[in-house]
Amino acid sequence: MHNTPRIARRQFVLGALSASALTATPSGSLFAQAWPERPLTFICPWPAGGTADQSMRALCAVAGRVLGQSIAVENKVGASGMIGAKALASARPDGYTVGQIPISVTRFSQLGTLQADPRKDFTYLARTSGQTFGIAVPASSPFKTLKDFVQHAKAHPGKVTYAHAGVGGATHVGMEEFAGAAGIQLNHVPYKGGAEALQGVLGGHVDALADSSSWAPHVEAGKLRLLATWGEQRTARFKEVPTLRESGYDVVVDAPNGIGAPRGLDPAIAARLREAFKQAVASPEFKTVADKLDAPLLYLDGPDYEKYVNTVYAKETVLIEKLKLRELMRS
Repeated sequence: MHNTPRIARRQFVLGALSASALTATPSGSLFAQAWPERPLTFICPWPAGGTADQSMRALCAVAGRVLGQSIAVENKVGASGMIGAKALASARPDGYTVGQIPISVTRFSQLGTLQADPRKDFTYLARTSGQTFGIAVPASSPFKTLKDFVQHAKAHPGKVTYAHAGVGGATHVGMEEFAGAAGIQLNHVPYKGGAEALQGVLGGHVDALADSSSWAPHVEAGKLRLLATWGEQRTARFKEVPTLRESGYDVVVDAPNGIGAPRGLDPAIAARLREAFKQAVASPEFKTVADKLDAPLLYLDGPDYEKYVNTVYAKETVLIEKLKLRELMRS
């Protein structure tokens, strides 16, 4: 008789623990079954209206329909995309915060710009599309071809200047990779972003521009000349322009965009998000935007995207030392 209250208390505690365990179980939790009960937030680490922002908004519109909840895009810009990446890594892993993960997290985490480890601080959901990078010069430039550019740079080491969107970013690193492969020395001129770099070239302050497709409308208008693109294949809009690889330089840069969430996300929720963004990448709406931005589709499912990120991380470790990027970041 005296043990009855103790037994009751024990049964109550065990029952509470069982209920708690049910709620916390990753693959079959009550929380996961009810999710999503409200709109999601998508962190875009780039300014509103830019190429990445446009593509992410198109993806979120379709993924939101698949999930049955809207996905609101929030732009958290700065530090070459790393402010947004840090905000994503620091968010609650409840499935209500997702965002774009620039592949440059593999480089900037090693350079100290990003206080997070891309190998363990994110849940990867999808790789979506790449970017079309290229080397462009003013229409009045004496460089009619990439061969002209390289020959002049060889004859005048360190004299040819190029504009890029910031030290350590894809355009800077890609151009230095090309310079190494071509055996030339260039003088890099960092700007605060691609828009300012473009104006530097249009204004005649630098010899060339290394950027994503910000140059495209100006090439079509006859103000700039595109010497080469950096992808695996020629871009559909500029089929007559060769790639770096076709020109004899084994350099490919496409800086693919990816989507993820904070680490610790419920696997059942992650699976639903992966499926939603898979459908979004395959949608006609996204293809229309991607084509307009010269963004090749490079879809990978979350686990494969994570493997890709780890591969790029190892490559960046070597590249950082080769290009002495730590010294450049300090200078």
